[in-house]
Amino acid sequence: MILDVTDLRKTFPARTGLLGNVIDRVHAVDGISFSIAEGRTLGLVGESGCGKSTVGRAILRLIEPSSGSIRFQGTDIAQLPANELRALRRRMQIVFQDPYSSLNPRQRAGDIVAEPLMVHGIGKASERREMVESIFAKVGLQPRQMSLYPHQFSGGQRQRISIARALSLGPRFIVADEPVSALDVSVQAQVINLLMDLQAQDGLSYLFISHNLAVVEHVSHDVAVMYLGRIVEHTDKASIFAQPLHPYTQALMAAVPVADPSVRRGKKHVMGDVPSPINRPSGCHFHPRCPMVQARCRSEEPMLREVQPGHRVACHLV
Repeated sequence: MILDVTDLRKTFPARTGLLGNVIDRVHAVDGISFSIAEGRTLGLVGESGCGKSTVGRAILRLIEPSSGSIRFQGTDIAQLPANELRALRRRMQIVFQDPYSSLNPRQRAGDIVAEPLMVHGIGKASERREMVESIFAKVGLQPRQMSLYPHQFSGGQRQRISIARALSLGPRFIVADEPVSALDVSVQAQVINLLMDLQAQDGLSYLFISHNLAVVEHVSHDVAVMYLGRIVEHTDKASIFAQPLHPYTQALMAAVPVADPSVRRGKKHVMGDVPSPINRPSGCHFHPRCPMVQARCRSEEPMLREVQPGHRVACHLV
């Protein structure tokens, strides 16, 4: 395994008043565990606000996790000192959701991609330029475009620059945080195919964060479903799309549009809104919205357990 995450938690203080007094805690990530193998993609899905992006940033320590173990290639990086973490960042990178806001508008595209090389002291100026030209070609951009600014590119091209920047240090693992959600549908396929081609060529591993199940089905090997900071179902792609077991996963699947008008799906309606991550429901967090709720669900927290080989679900009813 290239990445092993165990009991990862992240809370944020909820403040009020002019003095910013802490009145409670926001439980953004609430004790999740998963693994990603070399050359594979784990799709992390769920509604907005469930903690997906927080997981990605905490794994890379762009925000500090509150507790838990994050083992990358055998090294627990959760408590790694800054100097050792800096060297490790060459092997772990991120592609952000919005390709425009994540790029410096005052830097030329070539300088954006070359900056990580400069920060880590890799090569001389002429060597770095050759490296950047090679990376540009790898992501489908032209060397002459290195002198252009981000606003002179289309959305898809800007995301290719973001991917090129992530690739510049030769990483083994990339967090792709909603990498195509800000793009037109026609461009999404190009970026997704690019990520898959790079994985096939270089053996990259991805944590692919998305709320788009159709994209996740296309790009992932395994899928983990999050709800209110917890993973409620985790298995391989084929199993979860053929036979989702958790009521929340079933509702997500039922909401995916089908292109064939002759296909009729039974709708599994989810009641109400997502509860507050500050005042979370007792027991199963999903029980206020679950159509199959029982008394046990309101008081007893379900554990994520293996109900079929390789298929883990956190539900009392399964």
